[in-house]
Amino acid sequence: MRLVERIKTLCKEKKITIAELERKTGISNGQIRKWDSSIPGVDKLEAIANYFDVSTDYLLGRTDKKRYYDLKDTNQSDADKKLNEILNKLDEEEKILLIVSLENTLLLANQLAKKKFK
Repeated sequence: MRLVERIKTLCKEKKITIAELERKTGISNGQIRKWDSSIPGVDKLEAIANYFDVSTDYLLGRTDKKRYYDLKDTNQSDADKKLNEILNKLDEEEKILLIVSLENTLLLANQLAKKKFK
């Protein structure tokens, strides 16, 4: 998939237009559509990648993995095992405290994300 196609797909996923993306990232109006025939600067690619939380390699079609930090299956399996080990050591009260703590962390992360992408 080409750069502009990937950007269009990401815009659809986020339910914004390319014009909105250009405004939110400080890119000149109509500039993104020209990238089918020209190469954007690194600063523009980084702005788009940061906005969508994807890698520039993903935007450029070098990988289908959106983020560098996405876990591989083996890493996910290792993380699952470690989490189960930790959970098995906790009593019910500690598990409840952990759940409440994680819920609060997720709420805070969502609030920060909403502020960042308004």
